[in-house]
Amino acid sequence: MSKVSYYTKEGFKKLKIELNQLKDIERPKASQAIAEARDKGDLSENAEYDAAKEAQGLLELKISKLEEIVSNARIIDESKLDDSKVLVLSKVKVKKIDNGMIMSYTLVAQKEADLKSGKISVESPIGKGLLGKKVGEIAEIQVPNGKIELEIIEISRD
Repeated sequence: MSKVSYYTKEGFKKLKIELNQLKDIERPKASQAIAEARDKGDLSENAEYDAAKEAQGLLELKISKLEEIVSNARIIDESKLDDSKVLVLSKVKVKKIDNGMIMSYTLVAQKEADLKSGKISVESPIGKGLLGKKVGEIAEIQVPNGKIELEIIEISRD
């Protein structure tokens, strides 16, 4: 079963660039490495050949997975997003109930997640817990080290 993921135009463009890099540059390099190893003689005892074939197999697997992601990707029109509840691409300001700490997150697709820049995946525990919530609501979220409660303070778009 294919899984649809939602991306910004920028995120989708990065996916396509990565896929093209793998297909147009890395794939020919892998083939060249195999050809060079094959030219070195007996394949039954050629560790370099085996390593090149294994690297090619891993590359093809990565390409295949990325092609599936790209084929199931949907670009979100940010101008049509509803700011009344938390959705993919929402920027959410939350307050942690137990200590009053305020944090901001932007909910994005798994491949676009980058905690350093405040982008969390909608598939993460916090992302799942925030989806669909409105300002003033409290999300009870099960995380690896227990349960946290986050109050939704503000919902916006970047």
